[in-house]
Amino acid sequence: MTIVQSDIVGIDSLRQPAMGDFADGLKVRRVLPSSNRRMIGSFILFDHFGPAVFDAGRGFDMGPHPHIGIAAMTYLFDGEIIHRDNLGEVQAIRPGEVNWMTAGSGIVHSERTSPEARTRGSNLFGVRAWVALPSRHEEVAPHFAHYGAPEIPRICADGVEFTLIAGVSDGLVSPARTYSDLVCAEIVLTGSARYQVKPGYRERAIYVVAGEIEVMGQLGTFGEGEFIMLAPGAEIVLRAPAFHAARLMLIGGEPLSEPRYIHWNFVSSSVDRIEQAKADWREGRFPGVPGEQGLMPLPEKEIER
Repeated sequence: MTIVQSDIVGIDSLRQPAMGDFADGLKVRRVLPSSNRRMIGSFILFDHFGPAVFDAGRGFDMGPHPHIGIAAMTYLFDGEIIHRDNLGEVQAIRPGEVNWMTAGSGIVHSERTSPEARTRGSNLFGVRAWVALPSRHEEVAPHFAHYGAPEIPRICADGVEFTLIAGVSDGLVSPARTYSDLVCAEIVLTGSARYQVKPGYRERAIYVVAGEIEVMGQLGTFGEGEFIMLAPGAEIVLRAPAFHAARLMLIGGEPLSEPRYIHWNFVSSSVDRIEQAKADWREGRFPGVPGEQGLMPLPEKEIER
């Protein structure tokens, strides 16, 4: 992972996430956590996957696996994923929709390409994020919510499409239930369109999904895969170059008051709680997912502190 310190006013640093392979050749960029920045607000994981093209007979398969201590968001730009969990929820997610799964005390789920899409071949392109729950809510009962595209607040004006996936921003309030102050949004800029990143949250970052952007008043551009961390309170104006479009993700929020530990899919303010979750998964004490067989194995790795 390359880290470039920036002298641009209002920008803390720029990073180019490493690219990895996952699930039958699907390319994934892991933006958070990293060696120099573990969280942005309460966001502790952020992945950009695809774009991928699956031939007939192939697809995306993430078998049953557990989570604790987080809310997990999935948002697609292209394709379809079928979510299943131990609560009995079965839900397809398509572009512009939001899956928001609160793991809390523990949930098990799978994500796969649908049988229909697998038969004909399909595309997949999207982002995934984990939001660490505040300590007083880490053990809430697990629940899952799906929001169709018409339910997600959206502003389209002057070449800017701003879609508020979660939280509060730009006069909009997302219906997604969160337990901390945050923002997660998709921003699409057409050629020469401008967007001012609001200074309301202490920690904020812009991720360039596709295309490139300029920061007004500065030379150069920031391209696909770059993660731009903004200084607290800085008022940044982004612009798409003339005759080009850019797709961005904005994440941010207020930092949690306690550190977080992470091991695989387990996140907690307590190392002992993670050790308990590891033992519960290893010994089969998590519930199963109806209609699924097989479990993802617990990796042998150290808890990240």
